[in-house]
Amino acid sequence: MQLQQVGNECRLVSITSTGDVDLVKPIYELGVQGVFTKELDTALLKNEADMAVHSLKDVPIVPAAGLSIAAVLKRASWKDVLLYKSTLPENKNNFTLATSSIRRKAQWLQRYPSHTLVNVRGNIGTRITKFLESDWDGMLMAEVALHRLDLSYVQAIPLDWMLPAPAQGAIGIVCRENDKHAKQILKNLNHETTYREVMAERQFLYALKGGCSAPISALVEITNDTLHFRGAVHSMDGSRDERVESEQHMDDWQLTGSEAAHKILNTENGSAILKEILQNRPGFQV
Repeated sequence: MQLQQVGNECRLVSITSTGDVDLVKPIYELGVQGVFTKELDTALLKNEADMAVHSLKDVPIVPAAGLSIAAVLKRASWKDVLLYKSTLPENKNNFTLATSSIRRKAQWLQRYPSHTLVNVRGNIGTRITKFLESDWDGMLMAEVALHRLDLSYVQAIPLDWMLPAPAQGAIGIVCRENDKHAKQILKNLNHETTYREVMAERQFLYALKGGCSAPISALVEITNDTLHFRGAVHSMDGSRDERVESEQHMDDWQLTGSEAAHKILNTENGSAILKEILQNRPGFQV
């Protein structure tokens, strides 16, 4: 652990999140924000823990009152991967694919509209076990999950064409907003380039009023002094999309996400897709 490497004594507190309890419903049907973070937020606010470590893509765009994202570690792979057994999707019209992500579903159906998609929930090991014991042909997940757990025994193909969820592949550390000691410690762990990239991606999601119930994707890559942005919003069935790309100086990262979102919103197609997504959210009322 990086905290221990720089001389900090640490104690791990085990907490089970809402998203890990209900393994049947798709995440977007649970009807609450922060299904993987709510219980950890509570522990921080009750002073039962000083820091919470998250997969940043699971952290709500607006943190709970009194909390803040104090550090982002250097990003690992942002890519999604296809786990498969024997047949590749190009070679089978009735390919059955498992995923709980509507972003992945939408992008997959755009490329393979004849395929059948099924829902799968659980932690990485559980999902892989379900996959291996099923008659599914393939399953989608984040490549970083396989790398972090060293799961090299499964056949996996990185999907360069699939745009990731905002902040996918990055680890974020949250602490209390008024905890100056914790924030100072975490400041030394923050990877500034990754921080700028993922915050611009999250800003895009925020401006589009997205979340886990929206097939919105974004990727920012900073090379030298140039920030490259790619973003998209897909219809739920993958039949339509609206994409945006831009380049600017990396010092302008705070404007990147919102500017890209406004380009989407200012198109007839993009605004129509976003309206449909909003109407499909649990609890939506006209």
